[in-house]
Amino acid sequence: MSEIVVYELDKPAATRPSPGTPGGAERRVRTVHAAPAAPGTHTAPGPRTLCGKDTFAMEAAPWEPSEHPGAPWYPPEYASVVCPDCDAVMEI
Repeated sequence: MSEIVVYELDKPAATRPSPGTPGGAERRVRTVHAAPAAPGTHTAPGPRTLCGKDTFAMEAAPWEPSEHPGAPWYPPEYASVVCPDCDAVMEI
């Protein structure tokens, strides 16, 4: 089974406009989850994360665990916000 890392984002917060951020809205990663790939694809997450949350409003991360042998399944810079339930499933 191929997993995809997805970000659960905070609601947009009004900030000063910055290049690359449309409308001055910045969204922080609230929680990092893992989701199985959707049927027939290796790049889109399925409808639910491994912990059971809906992925509809989540954003797929550019991080692919298979491209980083020996690294954790999530991007290291987000270690403090990893979903403990998804992490437990990924460790099995």
